[in-house]
Amino acid sequence: MRARGSLGVTCCVLLQAAAVALFLRGFFPAPVRSLNRPAEIPVEPNAGGISNWTSLPPPLFRRVVIVLIDALREDFVFGPKGKEFMPYMTHIVGKGTSHSFVAKATAPTVTMPRIKALTTGSIPGFIDVIMNLNSPALLEDNLIWQAKTAGKRIIFYGDDTWVRLFPKHFVEYDGTTSFFVSDFTEVDNNVTRHLNNVLKREDWDILIVHYLGLDHIGHLTGPNSPLIGPKLSEMDHILKKIHTSLLSKESDNVLPSLLVLCGDHGMTEAGGHGGSSDDEVHTPLVFVSSVFDKKEGYDKPLELVQQTDLAPTLAVSLGLPISRNSLGKLILPVVEGRTMREQLRFLHLNGFQLSRLLKENMPAYEKDIGFQQFKTAEKSHGNWLKLYLDGNTSEVLTNLGKKVLKQYLDALKMLSSSLSKQVAQYDLYSMMVGTAIIVEILFLLLLSIPKGLGSSAELEVPLSSPLFSLLFYLMCLLLSAIHVIVCTSTENSCYFCTLSWLIAIGVMILISGLFCVILSLLGKMCANSKSLKKGPLASGSDWSELDVLLLVGTVGHVLTLGSSSFVEEEHQTWYFLINTLCLALSQQICRKYFLVKNSDVELSPSGSKGYEDANESFSSKDSDIYSMPESDSKINKLNTSGLFKHYEKWITMASPWVILICCRLLRSLNQTGVQWAHRPDFGHWLTSSEQKAALSLLSAVSLGMIFVLVQRRCSLVSKIALALGLLGIYCYRSAIGNVVFPWQQDSQGISKGIIEARFVYIFVLGILFTGTKDLLKSQVFTMDSNTKSRGLWEVYSGLVLLTALLFRPHNLPVLVFCLIIQTIMMTFIWNLLKYDAAQITIMHYWFGQAFFYFQGNSNNIATVDISAGFVGLDDYIEIPAILLTTVATYAGPLLWAIHLICYLSSETIRSSSAKGHGCFCYALLRSIPITVYIILVTSLRYHLFIWSVFSPKLLYEGIQAFVTAAICVFFTAMDKN
Repeated sequence: MRARGSLGVTCCVLLQAAAVALFLRGFFPAPVRSLNRPAEIPVEPNAGGISNWTSLPPPLFRRVVIVLIDALREDFVFGPKGKEFMPYMTHIVGKGTSHSFVAKATAPTVTMPRIKALTTGSIPGFIDVIMNLNSPALLEDNLIWQAKTAGKRIIFYGDDTWVRLFPKHFVEYDGTTSFFVSDFTEVDNNVTRHLNNVLKREDWDILIVHYLGLDHIGHLTGPNSPLIGPKLSEMDHILKKIHTSLLSKESDNVLPSLLVLCGDHGMTEAGGHGGSSDDEVHTPLVFVSSVFDKKEGYDKPLELVQQTDLAPTLAVSLGLPISRNSLGKLILPVVEGRTMREQLRFLHLNGFQLSRLLKENMPAYEKDIGFQQFKTAEKSHGNWLKLYLDGNTSEVLTNLGKKVLKQYLDALKMLSSSLSKQVAQYDLYSMMVGTAIIVEILFLLLLSIPKGLGSSAELEVPLSSPLFSLLFYLMCLLLSAIHVIVCTSTENSCYFCTLSWLIAIGVMILISGLFCVILSLLGKMCANSKSLKKGPLASGSDWSELDVLLLVGTVGHVLTLGSSSFVEEEHQTWYFLINTLCLALSQQICRKYFLVKNSDVELSPSGSKGYEDANESFSSKDSDIYSMPESDSKINKLNTSGLFKHYEKWITMASPWVILICCRLLRSLNQTGVQWAHRPDFGHWLTSSEQKAALSLLSAVSLGMIFVLVQRRCSLVSKIALALGLLGIYCYRSAIGNVVFPWQQDSQGISKGIIEARFVYIFVLGILFTGTKDLLKSQVFTMDSNTKSRGLWEVYSGLVLLTALLFRPHNLPVLVFCLIIQTIMMTFIWNLLKYDAAQITIMHYWFGQAFFYFQGNSNNIATVDISAGFVGLDDYIEIPAILLTTVATYAGPLLWAIHLICYLSSETIRSSSAKGHGCFCYALLRSIPITVYIILVTSLRYHLFIWSVFSPKLLYEGIQAFVTAAICVFFTAMDKN
């Protein structure tokens, strides 16, 4: 079977994207655990065996109120902002009856996994980053379920993620949408309006309130926004109201109440979260109760605890069993007011639960240091209890009690540490199946390079002989037998085994068929190589220096993916590669003008003779090049005009250096990565409240330049729509308070900008509709290349307008420089040096990857700007929000890929196979790193940085595989072959 053009390549990329999804589903399995197992309560250790506690201790508090403030950073309570805007909590923390800690979360620092950690005490899987968009019911043993089972009455107000995780657990609730980040007022008012009523009532035991406004402000404007202070003051007033109400209802005859202030995660200096930086993982944790001793001050550093420690601490405080899968340790200061016997009982319950969990997850659990320490502490506890029951009240009993207490704490620390290393449970079968397909498709593409980059741009897949071979049927039988064995014997849930048998058999046939096809292609290549050896010697390699650079750079980048430091600082790799590329281009241009005879490069009166002669001298790969480009006819006419004719050489020679200057300016706009992300950059300076006028001017100039650079290829109607759309973008940013008009007061009211954003969407859709109409007209009716070229550039213009709307104002220069560099490359470099489609594709790919990081992105989830998914939406709508966020995140690679399609399609100088070459080369460029990285991640799945460094990068690569599939589909739609 032969597929001409880009059709066969697109089918391979779609299969590879599906295989990547299967691998991700295996690498990030969703944990499913049963709640039906009854809690096992250990007997209190006693060497004498008399008068042992056989049940849980009674609760320590009558009521518990949990105030969870989304994205509450440590310094918002304990730092200067807390002292300025939260005076009541500052007083409670410093001189009140409270215990304060810094709680450390684990990646991923997004809301749903953090709620699971707070309620179960376990470390959620990374798949919860995706599940965060639509949280299913939590089946794992958790504090909320234990409280409901014990008859506790729970009331909840706030983030509706809780309602989805714990359906039918609350006697009263009111959920608010957590993803509509443009709202930071109503989302909190909807919670606060219930407090006056519920605090007066006596019909509840646990009250949970989850405030989202602070998180939304962070996403929109960052932690240094002037909106942060008033929001913190609002939270301080709410905490004061709750605490005062709880104190007013306490008496000597009832147990005291407990107020808990905590955050699910923090936020970076850019306002995002999801990664593992200190600003994201460190959150305040404050316990307030009248039973605690009053403090005289808090000069000493706050103790660092794990976020998972909250679950066992609250369970003990409420007299509930500790969740079966909890890795947390009891926070001792919360119970230090109880008797020594009660404190040791609490620690024994925690240690018994952790040791049992270790026994279930580690075969050689008896050799674990933490388990041995727990057994030693348990024995010492029995000795202490025997002395206590004998009535011993000497100092020996007190000292022994303190010793046992320390032994338990050391044991809990080691047990929790050991269990934290055992939490990764991979679905290896699904991972192996996905990896097999991905690797086979990569080999198929590599073996198809001679045909894929040949004159006909074919992807040859010999099906007849492989599919009727004995090996094919034997492999199908073998893989089917393996599938039956794995799916009938595995104890853990395997995602691939849950698929229907029809799909599973189809996958086995696919793997077997691809394997046989690859063997067939290898056999043909070996036969051809032997025949070539018998024939005359082939000519020498025609690889140019640029070809070697592009190959070495691409392979070198792939090799760096095995290092955690290179993954964290991947932007530096791409910056280096494009800088090197610019220097190589400059060298080739200088060689063109100075290493040939002067008569060859001097322009004739028509301005074309020397140009053609020089091009012929330095053209190495011109199989798909015929004549001058149709799309740039106006520019080519300019080349022969009077003024430009005299300066063509110097403008062309300066163009790579202009690109280098643009890239250097872009590097200063957004600091990214890990090591230098904390350093101030031009973007932070622009987004500060004092520089709103400068940001407004820069935004206006940027939007004007976008219009100038884009409009020249659009029809008159599209030009008008583009101009109005860019004006609407400025109005939208003004409405939400990012920029101001010269006549506008800075204190003018801020809105969500719904109308303005939808106004822009109308023009985006109008331009896309006009471009699509021209494309359909050229493909179906007229077959006119000019109409097709205009349609493609209008689709590109619509994408540019959409990107400008989704980008934050300080990032608009990124879009401007992107357009400038593309214009320079088209006008002065690609046509002048007559590069072929493969070389131009690699350059587009390199610049697309670099611009991904120029936007401020990184391989950290915290840099994803989710506010882009809510531009123009007055409510959370899942599919549009995901699509808009994806477009905003991958705008750099998308713009350069679509520009590649437009450029190759609008040139009449290239053969019809140019688009096929571009699609094949782009698919191969994306297939190599995703395949290598999946193999590396599989081998490094127990690496120390697997969750903080390698897993976020894997998610980025996985999503980009689907973006690549969409690009290849567009390639195929534009390829008439």
